[in-house]
Amino acid sequence: MKVLGINGSPNKNGNTSLLIKEVFKSIEAEGIETEIFQLGGKQVHGCTACGICRELKDGKCHIKNDAINECIAKMHEADAIIIGSPVYFANVTSEIKALIDCAGYVVRSNHSLKHKVGAAVVAARRAGEVHTFNSINDFFLISQMIVPGSSYWNVGIGKLPGDVLKDEEGLQTMQHLGENMAWLLKKINSKNYA
Repeated sequence: MKVLGINGSPNKNGNTSLLIKEVFKSIEAEGIETEIFQLGGKQVHGCTACGICRELKDGKCHIKNDAINECIAKMHEADAIIIGSPVYFANVTSEIKALIDCAGYVVRSNHSLKHKVGAAVVAARRAGEVHTFNSINDFFLISQMIVPGSSYWNVGIGKLPGDVLKDEEGLQTMQHLGENMAWLLKKINSKNYA
C-alpha cells in the first residue's frame, strides 16, 4: 500500500510539508509506504475544458501540463492521497486549484480514484482554513473517494516555516489522521469491512 502526499505550497520545506510528514509518521508506523510529490512552485496550467481527456480516457490532461500529468499518474498508482495546501486568500494555492480542475476532469472520465482514501491537510496563518479544507475535500468526494476524519479539522496553525510544529493540537490532529488513514487502508485492502 502507498500513500501519496501532494505538497501544494511553493515552500518545499514549509509548514504544509511538515504537516504532511506528521501524518506520514503514523502511516509509516503501520508499515505503509509514503511519498511526497512537490507540486507547489511548478509550472502548471488550469483546465481549459477542451474535453480531450474525456474523449480519449487515457488518464492525462492534454494541454501542456507536465507537472499535473506526473501528479495524476502518481495519484492513479497510490492507494491513498493527501493533498496539502497553505491558505492563500481563504483558499488553496493556484497549483492545487489547477490540479483539482484538471485531475477532476481526467479521473471522472474513468472513475480511477473511486474508493481510494483521500485527506486534506491545511497550513494556516490565521484564517481561511475551513474553506481551503472543504475545497480539497470536495474534490475527493466528487471523485467517489473515502475521506476519513480526525480528532479535529486537519489544520496546523503557523506563520513562519516550522511554526506548525508548535501547534500541539494541530500535530495531534495529524497523528490521528495518519492512524485513521492506516486503519482504513488496512480494512479496505483486507476486504474485511466488519
